[in-house]
Amino acid sequence: MSIPAEVIASETQVPAPEVPQTAFPILLSLSVCHLLNDMIQSLLPAIYPLLKSGFALDFGQIGLITLTFQITASLLQPLIGTLTDRHPKPYSLVLGMGSTLFGLILLSQAPSFALLLVAAALIGTGSAVFHPESSRIARLASGGRHGLAQSLFQVGGNVGSATGPLLAAFIIMPRGQSSIAWFAVAAAIAIALLTRIGHWYRAQLPIRSHDRSQSETAIRLSRKKIIVALLVLGMLIFSKYFYLASLSSYYTFYLMHKFGISVQSAQLHLFVFLGAVAAGTIIGGPIGDRIGRRYVIWGSILGVLPFTVLLPHANLLWTTLLTVVIGVVLASAFSAILVFAQELVPGRTGMISGLFFGFAFGMGGIGAAILGELADRIGIEAVYGICAWLPAIGLLAWFLPHRPQAARS
Repeated sequence: MSIPAEVIASETQVPAPEVPQTAFPILLSLSVCHLLNDMIQSLLPAIYPLLKSGFALDFGQIGLITLTFQITASLLQPLIGTLTDRHPKPYSLVLGMGSTLFGLILLSQAPSFALLLVAAALIGTGSAVFHPESSRIARLASGGRHGLAQSLFQVGGNVGSATGPLLAAFIIMPRGQSSIAWFAVAAAIAIALLTRIGHWYRAQLPIRSHDRSQSETAIRLSRKKIIVALLVLGMLIFSKYFYLASLSSYYTFYLMHKFGISVQSAQLHLFVFLGAVAAGTIIGGPIGDRIGRRYVIWGSILGVLPFTVLLPHANLLWTTLLTVVIGVVLASAFSAILVFAQELVPGRTGMISGLFFGFAFGMGGIGAAILGELADRIGIEAVYGICAWLPAIGLLAWFLPHRPQAARS
């Protein structure tokens, strides 16, 4: 008796591998923690006018505060990422947030410029732990939708960065430096959430080989091409964050100087810009998952150039509108850049995340310091005219390798 071919085919068919599911509760919890973390961190530049008058600081000293925060984060992030690639620490995020909490309290009580720098360093250390580890957990929870996961994670930070200046304008500026301590509640909430995330991460450690298995979807490039691609991505990060430093650190001073508006009004304009950054972040990752990250990177960095060139010549209304467009377009790049880099070097998520977050923070810090000194010498408006051409570096995206679109899970 012959056996039908359909039966033979069905009995010999190899079951399809189980598709990992996206752990949205973990991603949303990470996003909330990122919101709280970056909200706290954004208080520092948001209160620069208060610190400038209270401690009689010049623009160079303001830039040095930012440099201390950013360099602390940038130097430690790759080291922490490399360490936790080899030896995962499920509760390191809790310790990092503890450093941020201590820095926040010190910032509220610091009586001198030197202690302001120490507080900035403690907050930077917390950031150095938070960003590479959270990015690793976001990738682990992505279920293969890496761009979406990074965007969800990143948007929390952008919302927090946008909310910080608004809260500073209405809570800290009227009440003074000591009121910064009220935000310790946000750090405590983040510590509680990160403890629960640490429990989940610890349970995933026996199956963390899933993260390494993603190398199957990556292009096998030569070492030289990978290095060139990473250098190009680094230059794009330089362009993006050097320009963003001109807005995040000095936008309020620019508006107050050029248009004569109040501190609170300038803070509201900064909130609008940072809100646009948050919107751009959530857009970039999913689009990169669908059409390819190279196209998102290309369009984001170079595509913002016409708007940055127009900005120094605009009135107050058009300045606001242009910064919204700049924020949306420019912010869409980072998730795509980060995931692109992670796929270039599979199995080294922590190191790559730490390297790129750290480099981004470092460029922001160096940019703030250089632009602060430049503003003291040639004026804040002239600085914006020079920075307008930074996105032209986006032309380097031409040298990024083309990558096939991975199958959606």
